[in-house]
Amino acid sequence: MADFRVDQAAGLRRMLGCGQHLQVVTFVAGCEGVGRSVAVANLGAALARLGKEVLIIDEHAARDDIAASFGLTPRYDLLNVVQREIALPHVLLQPMQGLCILPAARAVKKLGRLSLPQQQTLLDAMSGLERPLDVILVDASMAHPGGFSPFGLASREAVVVLSGSSASITEAYSLIKKISQAFARRHFRILVNKVRSQADARSIFDNIAQVAAQRNIAQLDYAGAIPLDEALRQSFQLARPVLIQAPDSSAAAAFRDIAGELLYWQGNDEGGRGVEQFIQQLLHLSQRITPNALRA
Repeated sequence: MADFRVDQAAGLRRMLGCGQHLQVVTFVAGCEGVGRSVAVANLGAALARLGKEVLIIDEHAARDDIAASFGLTPRYDLLNVVQREIALPHVLLQPMQGLCILPAARAVKKLGRLSLPQQQTLLDAMSGLERPLDVILVDASMAHPGGFSPFGLASREAVVVLSGSSASITEAYSLIKKISQAFARRHFRILVNKVRSQADARSIFDNIAQVAAQRNIAQLDYAGAIPLDEALRQSFQLARPVLIQAPDSSAAAAFRDIAGELLYWQGNDEGGRGVEQFIQQLLHLSQRITPNALRA
């Protein structure tokens, strides 16, 4: 059964792969406290500053979400749209030009149990967005019954965020191993956060990538590093992206560099052509893939 589920997941991704005109990147972490959500918020802001239309899909509950990084409080969830209680534009938050946030903490827990009419409602709502999207960033929760975000399964790119602590590195590797074995995902990018130097970040990446390759777990690519920067901490306390609060800081420069590179990552230019194809893929995977719960 395990081999069947692996082949099924890989086959569906190839058949329904997300497209050349839309980049979808899911950010995950093996443990809390590595700064994943702050990184996603700042990368979204950096991409918007580059003139891209960006949607951040946030799987986290209030006070621990992307909206809080911009000083906003969501009133609704994507589930309200699926249940036909409210239209999608009323759920979306727009903290700045070119960037929208879609709270989806409740919806993501029910993706695998949506009825056919609910699936169609979701597909129609997302396909009917007022402005065409260039990039979707997913801030994935760690709390999924299947062990991994359905959005992460559907994304062409999965970025594992870790810090320099040994616990963070260990948990990140454990997560990569679990996802690789359960869902046949063989490629990840590594974003090293809260490091004192690029040399330290490269050393951390080289070590984890070497182990993953030697054990035939996955191929890891380097996404970049975010320095340990006081400006980032202060901007978080003020609920503003560091790119806006301290644009000349080293952290802001790092986010700009990574955002620019993200637009040219390989793997985002295969398959379908936009949001509709991505949501179709998401629904197929979330409805059909039911692996055993991942264990440590």
